[in-house]
Amino acid sequence: MSDILAETKARPTSPVEVFRIFLRLGLTSFGGPVAHLGYFRAEFVARRRWLDEAAFADIVALCQFLPGPASSQVGLSIGIMRAGLPGAFAAWLGFTMPSALALCAFGYGVEWAGDLSHAAWLHGLKIVAVCPDRARATIAVGAAIVALALPASFGQIAAIVAGALVGWWFLRGADIGSGSAALSIRIPRAWSWPAGILFFALLFGLPLLKAGFPSQAMAEFDSFYRSGALVFGGGHVVLPLLQAEVVPPGWISNDVFLAGYGAAQAVPGPLFTFSAYLGTVMRPAPHGWLGALICLVAIFLPSFLLLIAALPHWDTLRRQPAVQSVLRGVNAAVVGILLAALYTPVWTSAIFVPRDFAIGIVAFLMLALWAVPPWLVVILGAVATACLATVTG
Repeated sequence: MSDILAETKARPTSPVEVFRIFLRLGLTSFGGPVAHLGYFRAEFVARRRWLDEAAFADIVALCQFLPGPASSQVGLSIGIMRAGLPGAFAAWLGFTMPSALALCAFGYGVEWAGDLSHAAWLHGLKIVAVCPDRARATIAVGAAIVALALPASFGQIAAIVAGALVGWWFLRGADIGSGSAALSIRIPRAWSWPAGILFFALLFGLPLLKAGFPSQAMAEFDSFYRSGALVFGGGHVVLPLLQAEVVPPGWISNDVFLAGYGAAQAVPGPLFTFSAYLGTVMRPAPHGWLGALICLVAIFLPSFLLLIAALPHWDTLRRQPAVQSVLRGVNAAVVGILLAALYTPVWTSAIFVPRDFAIGIVAFLMLALWAVPPWLVVILGAVATACLATVTG
């Protein structure tokens, strides 16, 4: 059995095959980042044996440590291990395209419908957006307090840094994922430093370019690149950053923002494809499909650059006790940031009256205890809110 696994891991895969597999996952992977990792493990560890349990744990640990959408980064890493950079692009395209297209279409529907500020079903989508996944049900109190007490992006970074320091000093213990063989990374090691330099050059250079050559397209690319580069844990954690980037400048109203977030939970695939919806419904041009493409590429680009920079060195870093301790602290802090994101802006912008709270509680029970599919919970929440609004006036 071990010989078969070793042969399977060593054999490269065509980008077309990688795309086909990830397209199926992109069409069926409901439930958020934690569920996505379960789907990936079942597909690539248990079924296809592309990597063993220890190697999968290594990849997950690295992607939790790096900023960006963790589940998408795991998919990118698997694509790199099987087919190099073309495999990474194929994995990203397959996993991202279904939800991006669906949310772009939803955005066009919102634009076509006009003013929705008083629509009851829209408020229903905002209420359903309050319901947390399993990861957020675990409370990391310290990180949540820091994230809520400080401004959005700075608070998140401070919470992550604090978690890393606490992990470094107090969470030393058993090794994390150090029992697997060396990972098969099919990209040249020489690409690592240029990718890391480009990541920071864009992070600090895009604001300067925006100031020197002002344009809406540059402003959108800068905002979404920075969001993808500074958020840890991915998924719901990016919500406050994106809201701070697009709502205060008047690019989108808060109601339409939260309605799109509710709709994003009804589609499979990564939540970062919410950026495609935002790019579609923005008031300044470019918007529509071009705005969706700009925002989608910008928010995922940091993940590509960081993985190219980090993966060739991960075999060395993962075996260092200090790195393992930092990972424990960072992962704990991410849970607290998820809790903070649940409170603001989602809860504070959606729960106004006892009826809203009741619908939110029922939706949470449907997700957490009754295993109702998220897409169905979103639809039922919107319908229930519209019906109650009609009955109560």
